[in-house]
Amino acid sequence: MLGVVLAAVMVGVGSGAGAVGPVAGGPEADLSHHGHVSLWDGRVGVWLVSENHGPSDVSQATVRLAFSEPMAGGQELPPACLWSSDRVVSCRTGALRAAGGVGELALDLRTAALPEEMTVEIATVWRDGVSDRNSRNDRHRVLVLATGDPYVF
Repeated sequence: MLGVVLAAVMVGVGSGAGAVGPVAGGPEADLSHHGHVSLWDGRVGVWLVSENHGPSDVSQATVRLAFSEPMAGGQELPPACLWSSDRVVSCRTGALRAAGGVGELALDLRTAALPEEMTVEIATVWRDGVSDRNSRNDRHRVLVLATGDPYVF
C-alpha cells in the first residue's frame, strides 16, 4: 500500500499536480527541513527532520534529496522512500500536524565512486495542496566534503 501511495505522490510531482506553489484560498503551512549530511569513504549519511510550523496540518508531503554524485545500485531505502534516479531519493514525510508535527529520516548510502566532495539539494516537492509562503526553510543546498564531518543545514 505504501508503494502505491508513494508512487501516486511521485506521479503527481512529475505532472505538476499538487505543486508546491501557493494555493489561492487554500490551507497554508510552513514546512521546514533541517539536519546534517556526512560523506566519508564512499558513504553518505543524511539525517533529516521535517517540521510543520503551521497554521494548518499537512496530511502528506514529499521531500527530494538530490546528490551531485551517483549512488551505488541495489541499495535498500526506508519504507517511506524510493529511488527517482541514481542521484535522487524521494521520501514522504507522513502527516505533519500544525505547530509541532515532526518527521525524521535517516539514510546511509554508498556512492558509486569515492568522491572528495558532493552537493546535496534538499527540497519539498509536494505538500498535498497546502501552500507555503516561506519556502526558504524547506530548500537547502549543502556542499559536503569527504571528511566524515556533519555539514548542517
